Amino acid sequence: MIVDPWTLAAFIPAALALNLTPGADMMFCLAQGLRGGPRPAVAASAGVSAGSMLNVALAGLGLGALVASLPGLFEGIRWAGIGYLLFLAWRTLRAPLVVADAPKVRVSRAFRDGFLVNVTNPKVILFILAFVPQFVDPARGAVLGQFLIFGAIIAIGGFFINGAVGWGAGGIGKVLARDLRVERALRWASASVFGLLAAKLAWDSRA
Repeated sequence: MIVDPWTLAAFIPAALALNLTPGADMMFCLAQGLRGGPRPAVAASAGVSAGSMLNVALAGLGLGALVASLPGLFEGIRWAGIGYLLFLAWRTLRAPLVVADAPKVRVSRAFRDGFLVNVTNPKVILFILAFVPQFVDPARGAVLGQFLIFGAIIAIGGFFINGAVGWGAGGIGKVLARDLRVERALRWASASVFGLLAAKLAWDSRA
């Protein structure tokens, strides 16, 4: 077996605790649920998990260390993520939700947005580089395979937890969006989440 069973048993609860901690991915899926309904929220969660797996693969191949060692490239990716979140906030304010009848957010677009939000957040790569190697045993070989196994556990757990958060928000949004005043409030709430995530990334960059 590529991964030691005891190591795997220790990793799973640690990964679950990580998934249950509110963060940018969970807030993004929450906003997608409010804006588009349950299906786009789940699609966004799938996109986030796909982005997470890409970051794990990059970390396992050593590219994450390259990104971390080049401050200019690191900052470029960070500010691309900030810009994309601001774009999502602007688009949310301009587009009526109309969640009760037909989700305005296409499932494919929600998946793409979740993927891009995850892969343009370099803190994800840095976190993976700090967290996953603690459980990787080079002596067992197949280091990339071990990274992918641990990454898959994080991605699958995150998919179900973030998807559940977004699904619940989408169900509430469908009921509330029948009132135009509530619809506008939901739109502003969703846009605010995107804007706050962008502000947090910008603040982290200054720090």
